[in-house]
Amino acid sequence: MITIYYLVDKATEYAHLAVAADKKGDYEKAIRYYRAAIDLFHKYLKLYPDNSMSDFYRGLIKKYVARVRVLEKHLARVSARGGNGSSSSDEVEVIDCGRRSSGPRFKDLVDLEDVKKALKRAVIYPVKTPELYPLGWPRGILLFGPPGCGKTLVSMALANEINAVMINISPATIMSKWLGEAEKNVARVFKKAREIAGNGRPAIIFIDEVDALFQEYSDEVGGEKRVRNQFLMEMDGLKAKEDDKLPLFVIGATNKPWKLDIGFIRRFDKRIYVKPPDREVRKQLFKHYVGKLSTTYDVSRVDYDKLAEATENYSPDDIFKIVKEVQSNLAEEYHEKGGDKRVLTTEDFLEVIKRRKPSIDPQYIEAYRVWNDKYGAD
Repeated sequence: MITIYYLVDKATEYAHLAVAADKKGDYEKAIRYYRAAIDLFHKYLKLYPDNSMSDFYRGLIKKYVARVRVLEKHLARVSARGGNGSSSSDEVEVIDCGRRSSGPRFKDLVDLEDVKKALKRAVIYPVKTPELYPLGWPRGILLFGPPGCGKTLVSMALANEINAVMINISPATIMSKWLGEAEKNVARVFKKAREIAGNGRPAIIFIDEVDALFQEYSDEVGGEKRVRNQFLMEMDGLKAKEDDKLPLFVIGATNKPWKLDIGFIRRFDKRIYVKPPDREVRKQLFKHYVGKLSTTYDVSRVDYDKLAEATENYSPDDIFKIVKEVQSNLAEEYHEKGGDKRVLTTEDFLEVIKRRKPSIDPQYIEAYRVWNDKYGAD
């Protein structure tokens, strides 16, 4: 048993040294220590695969491997640009909707009527008539639901509706590009948004996959906790007197709301369920996308009711990809066999549906319903 204690103790020692170096910004040293810890944990698992702690150490290995990859990518970028690892808010994606000649609007979205109504109440009406809201308006909005159901799309459409500047960030971007100055750059993002809003333009900070940034961690690696705390502090600051009338909003999107930290949940006044499409909505989605093919193909023989019936648990994105795949099949057929463009049939779509499985897991639908009953606030 001396071996098991040595391997675990030494691996844990290396892991602590890695985290300490990581926090100080000494990423080369952190990588060396993470790798040493990973190697010793692997040796332990090879010797004692059925030990009661094996799953725990496998989880640590997975976490440390992921961290090493992030650090290596960061160092590669620093080396390529000849810098010192510092970054600026210029690395975030800023979308100025006022300069876009096109983009989705609410009228372009199939269904999502409840979501659009909630966003009108929370964002559009306060932006248009702030004088009607002496008590202020919601600043944090959480969109939750299955993947591919329109959370990002409806956020883009909202930005276009109010001619907003959207600052698009993600936890992956924060933790990979902003190593060493994560908290400072979070502050810079909010400062940039305040400047935009202070000049009269609505600003939206959009955070995709917020569950990756605001969930509870039992074992912190690097500066994740400090970054989250900075975000929460900045969001609290939006309620300060000098900012309470700015047209500035933080919108988060997640497929896993049950992973969110309760402190984060409380700071988002509006928590809106973006539901998967029901049978009627799926029918409308097929009509919408197949309708775009009607300028090239005869679509008169497509039975939309059959397609809707065959796509239970398919997301709007799934349906778009089905129609796109049918388009590719017809184009291939035209080039391979020659001849005129033929009439589309229901069977063309059903064949693709047989091969393409739905992205929505039915077991999660009940989980979304339960979470919405407990925390939903639209």
